[in-house]
Amino acid sequence: QVQLEESGGGLVQAGGSLRLSCAASGRTFTTYNMAWFRQAPGKEREFVGGITWSGGGTIYVDSVRGRFTISRDYAKNTVYLQMNSLKPEETAVYYCAAGAVSTFIYSQDGRYHYWGQGTQVTVSS
Repeated sequence: QVQLEESGGGLVQAGGSLRLSCAASGRTFTTYNMAWFRQAPGKEREFVGGITWSGGGTIYVDSVRGRFTISRDYAKNTVYLQMNSLKPEETAVYYCAAGAVSTFIYSQDGRYHYWGQGTQVTVSS
């Protein structure tokens, strides 16, 4: 198993930036693909982006591509989500998730076995 804990959420003005962190513990960090999801009030959970176990591949949902960047630090067992040019409609709880090693990064939340508790991101207009 792997345990995940997100941090770095908060309140930011539209156009601002935040960096979320997801610290992993337990089973070897490198045996998982990692992803970020978000869930706004009254909406379904949405895939934001993911990164392969090797860090060699990333994918993003169209709405964040070019503004968000996912990276991972193996020495710190941590995955990051750098978010720039944030928009009010991106206010949500952001979750990191771990899934099986694959060259393909899945966007379906059912593909991910372990989840963090989430961190709130609020973007004010």
